[in-house]
Amino acid sequence: MTDAGHGESGPASHPEPMTLSLPAVKPSRPDYSMADTGTEIDREDVRRLEAQLIGGPRTLKRREASAEAGVSLLSARKLWRAMGFPNLDDDAVFFTEQDREALSTVIELVRDEQLTEEAAISIMRSIGQMTDRMVVWQVEALVEEMVSTRGITDAEARRNLVAALPALIEPLEKTLVYAWKRQLNAAIQRLALRAEAGLASHDGSASDDAPLPLARAVGFADLVSYTSLSRQMNEKTLAQMVQRFEHKCAEIISVGGGRLVKTIGDEVLFNAETPEAGAEISLALAKAFTEDELLPSARVSLVWGRVLSRLGDIYGPTVNLASRLTSLAEPGTVLTDASTAAALKDNPRFVLIPHQPRNVRGFGEIHPVTLARGTGSGLVLD
Repeated sequence: MTDAGHGESGPASHPEPMTLSLPAVKPSRPDYSMADTGTEIDREDVRRLEAQLIGGPRTLKRREASAEAGVSLLSARKLWRAMGFPNLDDDAVFFTEQDREALSTVIELVRDEQLTEEAAISIMRSIGQMTDRMVVWQVEALVEEMVSTRGITDAEARRNLVAALPALIEPLEKTLVYAWKRQLNAAIQRLALRAEAGLASHDGSASDDAPLPLARAVGFADLVSYTSLSRQMNEKTLAQMVQRFEHKCAEIISVGGGRLVKTIGDEVLFNAETPEAGAEISLALAKAFTEDELLPSARVSLVWGRVLSRLGDIYGPTVNLASRLTSLAEPGTVLTDASTAAALKDNPRFVLIPHQPRNVRGFGEIHPVTLARGTGSGLVLD
């Protein structure tokens, strides 16, 4: 490996909520109570859990780990930094044999020319960032489950989780690998079928010659009055509202064959392979939040155009225009632009209502169009 300095994932599956049965927690010492100043965690539990997670004791300094992997410290540091590891000095004993093996695995991919160094760093960064968010999400879900089912405080639940986790590591690891393979397969299927998805028929240009490579329907869903509502809620109520919003969005987008790109507080960014799929998802989102008794309505936008996919996110003028249109949409409605409306105009499933031109920052004058339901029932959530 020298010392020189992503595509889209598939639509996730969102099953019906289920009750998670956590293993019983048995204290490993007589005094396992809460300290007056906070949470008292059994340090022996922490040591055993660390050994299970990182594969044994920390025995290697950074120079030793990189040398045993046969790579310069500079190159190793690039990969570790991409993974989100902290900065270390030369005397810190931080790494295990498992760390060295993981480093060697990545190095071999570069040496065998299956990956460039730049691609390896990008992939490691994707793994580091996605797993970091995933772990935080999972810990919070487990803590919330303990608080709800056992009637204990949040602090007690966080302490007890350390003792409960060893029994969960193996099944969670298996599920993670299973989900990754399913998502990778979905991405491969889309790559193989993209020529069949009707993309060229909608914008009339070959993707190989376009400035941005991917034609996508891009949309936003933004909860109305979220900021003012959040100020009136306690932590638990706000968390429940956010979770309900994200779960409902994820379910609708998945059923519609789209991809939830990311959530940003009270807003969701999604994309779909065709204008029709994006339109169905958009209408379903607007309808769902209008009818939800616990959530405010949402403004929704949709734009068909080309995007750049990097680091699990999407970029380009199409995304920016969709974001601008969200702020112009009326609560409970879907707003699109004239170009997207032209791609949908011959489809009886959709009704298109043009509006007066508007000046939009960064785009000048645009012709917004309200997208409404035509024939058919739309997406059906079973």
